[in-house]
Amino acid sequence: MIKKLLVFSKALTIGFIGLYAMQAQAQKKRIDGVIGVVGDYVILDSDIDKTFLELSAQNIPTKDISRCELLGKLLEEKVFAHQAIQDSIIVTDAEISSIVDQQIAAMTDQIGSVQKIVDFYKKKDLDDLKAALSEIIKDGKLADEMRRKIIDEVEVNPEEVRQFFASIPKDSLPYFGAEIEIAQIVFKPIISQDAKNDVINRLKEIRQEVLDGSSFFTKAVLYTEDPGSKATGGYYKMNRKTPFVKEFKDVAFSLKEGEISQPFETEFGYHIIYLEKIKGQDLELRHILLSPKVSASAELEARERAEKVRNEIIAGDITFADAAKKYSDEKETKNSGGNLINPRTLETRFELVKLDPNLYSKVSGLEVNEVSFPYSETDMQGNKQFKIFTVVNKWDEHLADFSTDYMKIRDLALNRKQTQEINKWMQKTIEDTYIFVAPDYKTCAFENNWFKK
Repeated sequence: MIKKLLVFSKALTIGFIGLYAMQAQAQKKRIDGVIGVVGDYVILDSDIDKTFLELSAQNIPTKDISRCELLGKLLEEKVFAHQAIQDSIIVTDAEISSIVDQQIAAMTDQIGSVQKIVDFYKKKDLDDLKAALSEIIKDGKLADEMRRKIIDEVEVNPEEVRQFFASIPKDSLPYFGAEIEIAQIVFKPIISQDAKNDVINRLKEIRQEVLDGSSFFTKAVLYTEDPGSKATGGYYKMNRKTPFVKEFKDVAFSLKEGEISQPFETEFGYHIIYLEKIKGQDLELRHILLSPKVSASAELEARERAEKVRNEIIAGDITFADAAKKYSDEKETKNSGGNLINPRTLETRFELVKLDPNLYSKVSGLEVNEVSFPYSETDMQGNKQFKIFTVVNKWDEHLADFSTDYMKIRDLALNRKQTQEINKWMQKTIEDTYIFVAPDYKTCAFENNWFKK
């Protein structure tokens, strides 16, 4: 049951329209159909129907999911959200607005137009749609923040990991799939100063147009090359701890509210920043990113560099790791000898079955220490770059081994401890919270004690 619920929990918590769970005060006129109440939150029988439709729309199988399971999950989400409010956890309107805009933009790309989305969800207009989304997203964010607070300080020490592994029966030890360690060297074409000047001058023109009365939001939607913020008009919220590059942070924190920066450079290209608001330690800003384009001759020169370095490695004149440190144009991997980091685990090992298909096609046929031919790729700025790859190590599918797979076993032990902590918290919070579940659902085999028997 838990595994099935995990499959669709994201659809329930991130804020996908379909839940329509509203606060009790907003539901005074509609008593019929109330099947659950958690504090001020009300769950309607129709919420389950709508959730089934949403899961089906996302191609999530629903045949084996019961109404009891869905109600139990909805009740859990409302317990988290309700307690988050009691604990004064804050989710800002600006944060919600940004997510709403991103979701609408994503759905527009998928469905075709904003009006089709409004019609599909039977809303009056875009504002009505945004209002409904905002409430759902806010509840989901509150629930997520509450979970994070519960498990934030949960850790496991090496002895706990050892005891966890020892507690697993030998015939129940997990199998870990085939894995691979990969390294790469990146060769980027050299951008001419003329191309850089063209971008700088264009940003200066846009800046002046905004100072003369144009909308920065509109300019960002039209011109920025940052896909992460284009739909929201270049919007970001950040503080000193937000993982932006140093150059971007330095400029952002040097601005006064309402000020627009001069063009400046980061590894992503050239930016201008408009600082909208300062709220304590947080900045709310918009930016426009433009990237200079490279010439065909610069692309050819980069490819020739890649081929030359590959030949040096194959000839034994230099190791792949040393070549990465000496020649690579990618600073994230340069000093580690080109080793790639798995973003899921923050380790250097990748499960072959979970490897990005594009990367898999380039490295799956390589033997250990074999060097690929140069591959061309398009970077985030839309420019072509070239890469050579090697396989540093390979592991076949195998039964879990404590020393070889320590980090994976540690993650399993930590996950179990976090789950236990959340379960303890849930049991106690249910006892301390007003909860009502309709008698029609008394026969459900809930995992939690919703009827407080």
